[in-house]
Amino acid sequence: MAHSKKDEFKKEEIEIAKIAKALSHPARIRILHILIELDICMCGDIVEHLPLSQSTVSQHLKELKNSGLIKGSINPPKVCYCINKETFKNSSELINSFLKSSSKKLNRKKEC
Repeated sequence: MAHSKKDEFKKEEIEIAKIAKALSHPARIRILHILIELDICMCGDIVEHLPLSQSTVSQHLKELKNSGLIKGSINPPKVCYCINKETFKNSSELINSFLKSSSKKLNRKKEC
């Protein structure tokens, strides 16, 4: 039986890559800042805070939701979004642990 190449990577590596992908656009960072600072679930108002069209913002929201960093609830005709606090905290800890352990190892190595 064939297996995915992803099977060759550690669970933590896959998770960090998923988070990094979600954070790889400045609009997504701004969306996270908005949701964190306002500490509420926002519906269509997010578009008013960004220099982007509704459809573009929707694509960014979808990427953030797929990563688990935000969650959405559908109340037709609107979808409201807020930070998924548990996933956000776990993601933060995972990335911080990776960076901290990597930095320690880099400090022990010679420059190339």
